[in-house]
Formats: sequence, C-alpha cells, structure tokens
Amino acid sequence: MRRWYTNIFLVVLLACLSIPMQANAKELGHEVLKPYDGWAAYGEGTTGGAMASPQNVFVVTNRTELIQALGGNNHTNQYNSVPKIIYVKGTIDLNVDDNNQPVGPDFYKDPHFDFEAYLREYDPATWGKKEVEGPLEEARVRSQKKQKDRIMVYVGSNTSIIGVGKDAKIKGGGFLIKNVDNVIIRNIEFEAPLDYFPEWDPTDGTLGEWNSEYDSISIEGSSHIWIDHNTFTDGDHPDRSLGTYFGRPFQQHDGALDIKNSSDFITISYNVFTNHDKVTLIGASDSRMADSGHLRVTLHHNYYKNVTQRLPRVRFGQVHIYNNYYEFSNLADYDFQYAWGVGVFSQIYAQNNYFSFDWDIDPSLIIKVWSKNEESMYETGTIVDLPNGRRYIDLVASYNESNTLQLKKEVTWKPMFYHVIHPTPSVPALVKAKAGAGNLH
Repeated sequence: MRRWYTNIFLVVLLACLSIPMQANAKELGHEVLKPYDGWAAYGEGTTGGAMASPQNVFVVTNRTELIQALGGNNHTNQYNSVPKIIYVKGTIDLNVDDNNQPVGPDFYKDPHFDFEAYLREYDPATWGKKEVEGPLEEARVRSQKKQKDRIMVYVGSNTSIIGVGKDAKIKGGGFLIKNVDNVIIRNIEFEAPLDYFPEWDPTDGTLGEWNSEYDSISIEGSSHIWIDHNTFTDGDHPDRSLGTYFGRPFQQHDGALDIKNSSDFITISYNVFTNHDKVTLIGASDSRMADSGHLRVTLHHNYYKNVTQRLPRVRFGQVHIYNNYYEFSNLADYDFQYAWGVGVFSQIYAQNNYFSFDWDIDPSLIIKVWSKNEESMYETGTIVDLPNGRRYIDLVASYNESNTLQLKKEVTWKPMFYHVIHPTPSVPALVKAKAGAGNLH
C-alpha cells in the first residue's frame, strides 16, 4: 500500500506545492483556542491535534486520503484519538466511489426502492395524514443509510482539520463529530450535501414536508469543539432548484452546523453562513432531558447572510451569542423566517448583535419561541437596521409586545468565557472583513 503519509513524503510535498503552504498555514495546524475564547475554552480548553508528531501531519486532496489521515477506516476513525493535523488542499468531494469518481443516487439506491412508486404510494390524496410506512419507506431508509455511511466522515478526538490557502472546500458530504473530544475545524468552505432520499412526512405541519438528513458538520455527544473561519452554503444546489412534490419543496438539505445529544463546550467563531435554510440547531428534542446541564455553546463574530432560520434554535443550553452580523435581502432566494429560536429550558444570553434588512420588517419576528412554557432570554445592545434608519431595539420587549406567551428577560447564568465584546455599530465592518474561509490570518 502506498505510504503517502510518511514523513519523507510530507516534507517533499510541502516543498513542492505550486501554491505553497504559507507560514501561517503550517502554523495554523498548531494553533489552539485562546483562553476564555468561548465555552470551548472551559477546563483544559481546546487544542485539537496541536500535539501531533510529524508522522501524524497530513496534506489531503481527496476522500481516500482524508479517510486515511483520520485513521484508515471510516467506520472506526471516530475511535482514533491519536493527535493529528490534517491540511485540506483544494476541493474534496465526499460523494465519490473508491476511485474518487463522483456518484449519484443509483450508487446508493436499494434494489427495492423506486421514487416514482414512492410518490404514488404516499400521495396525500390517497395516503392521508398518517406517518408513512411499508416496504417502500423501509427501502428508502436503507438507501439513505447507505448514502450516510459513505458521505459522512467520522472525525476522532484530538484532531485539527485546516484548509490550505483560500480555496479549501468540502462538498458532497460532511463531518460527523460523534462521541469525541477536542476537535478544531478551520478555514474550509462547506457546500451542503444533498440527501438523495428525503422522507415525506405528512404529519409535519398542516401540509406535510420533505425532510432530509446530513449536515455539513454534525456535532453529537462531543465536547471541546472549535469551529472557526469556515463558510457554509448550499453552493450549486440552492433549494429553489430542487423542485416540489405534493405541493411542498423537495428539501434535500438539512442543517449547516448542528449540535445535539449532550454536546458541550463549543465555540463557533468567525464563520459565514449564507444561502441556506436551517443553519444551526442546538438540542434536537424537547423530550431529551439528558441535555440539561449540557449544550454550552458560544457563537461570536459570525456572518449570517440571506439565510432562513435557526441562527440558532436552542433547547436546554446556556448559549452566548455576541457580536454576530445578520444581513438579509428581500430579493434573496432564501426567505427570512426568524433568527433566534427559544426552545424548552434554553438560556440564551445575547449581546451586541447587529441585524440589517433591506425592507421594513417587524423586529418582533427576529425571536421565535418554540415552547408552550414561559421561557427566558437575556438580550442587550442589539441594533436593527431598516430602510428608515437604524436603532437599538430591545428584542425581548418587542417580542413580548406582539405575543401572548411572554419571555422572561433574565436567565440564571452569566457568561465568563469571552474576550472583548465590540460595540454594536462596529460589528458589520469587523465581521465582514474577518469572517469566513480564506480570511484566516
């Protein structure tokens, strides 16, 4: 087997790259989260693969090399806790065969699945509002699982994955950070994966919905995670290009960056989220009481541009949201629904965030409460910029004025892990200049 990952090869490769790994590229792999930089700094902090020995530093250019660098077997790589630094060079397509050739739905489709038959079987006109079941649904689930096993790449503990230069990209799949600790992902553009086998759910809402799997990054049951200076987008496959069935959008995208199953101590900083629907879910279920005391997340200096919802949507967690810039156009392909979702037992602490809309919107729509109980949220220093001018707005008060179910304005905790919280008027220029892949200096 070709030992592309030996020390000698790495030295030669780094010396010969046509676009050299600039000084900061090599240094970035050894950078760790600074003390007090969000919840991921709690305890021993987040260091990723900074302690990697030279034989565990890799440059990867395709899926095969990425799987090898992570440990050699995607089914067991999550258990590989050896410190490692992985540099992503160029575009890596995860939706490929063993020869790194792109594949489509037929590569994963179960022999007993047929989409046209699925549409006939579960047509709401005849199937009604009950949950779908039966052989076709079972075949769809098997198809979806086969795709997941291929395109979702497990990342083990003590790992740093760093994009090289300004054009590192992951498409066709995503990273699954599950039941691990101490991971850093920086300077990569993520194009949201397409779920070839979405589920029709007649019980979702009044009209039913198509629901899909696969996030660009999914964090499950993991701790000390730093996601920094990345870009998340639907890329070449915007939702409106995917058609409709049963009168509902054929949704083939799920979350951009989701955090669930008692994950803890996470910092999300200086990322760009653009042209996507469901951005970040923190806590996946109202009934998962095990999430109580976990889901501690910081989101700061992120740029949200023309996205729809979940910026983030929170259950249970103590979530610090500060110095983020939210920009929306009424002409965008993605319609704004809400920004901050307040769910069961959530404890959002929001400071000095800036919202910009190019149409007159009711500011009370920025917050949406996903609970039948009285929930809490602390918010201060928010500017809302509308065509008729910008002003500081108490968004909790605005929400309460327009809704019967009230939000309490105090939470039971106060953030301790942060550096400078910038004045709100400076946030748009600062975030636009520094956030996203290719802007890491």
